[in-house]
Amino acid sequence: MTLFNEKNRSWTQHPSTRARRLSRHQQPPQHSLNQALSQNLSQTLSYIAKQTFSPLCRRRAHQTAPALKHSGLGIAAFILSILSTLLIFALVTIAGVLEATTPGGIDETSPEAIIVGMLIFAFIGLALVGLGLGIGGLNQKQRKKIFAILGTIFSSVTIMATLALITYGTTID
Repeated sequence: MTLFNEKNRSWTQHPSTRARRLSRHQQPPQHSLNQALSQNLSQTLSYIAKQTFSPLCRRRAHQTAPALKHSGLGIAAFILSILSTLLIFALVTIAGVLEATTPGGIDETSPEAIIVGMLIFAFIGLALVGLGLGIGGLNQKQRKKIFAILGTIFSSVTIMATLALITYGTTID
């Protein structure tokens, strides 16, 4: 009969089985083999259950790494990029409406045109601040970076699109 020894954590033959095999040179009867296998299986399963489901194992299995917080700089970059994009879009829309409703087009020296132009550059500056905060948020360790990535991308696209629109507007005349 083969048994699982818990102290050595190994399978060993029962001494009486070894002696019986040597004296008779035959296999043990089938029913005793089935009993031995079922006994060994139950011992093995109880050993595995003790090792797997011990309280220490359960504690280790449920321990997880602490959840990372979102980057404050990334959140600020995301908010500033969205805000600057919306404000620049609103100012470009206002400039288009002023150009369309004024007979002969808007005068470049009029107070409205100067205010719209200054505000567009102010909002480009806001997008630049958002870009800087996004890059700072990307460099923070132990923080989630999704808002920093989004803020950096949105600010970059806003700055490039606005500068491209200004460049296009100056080359038309």
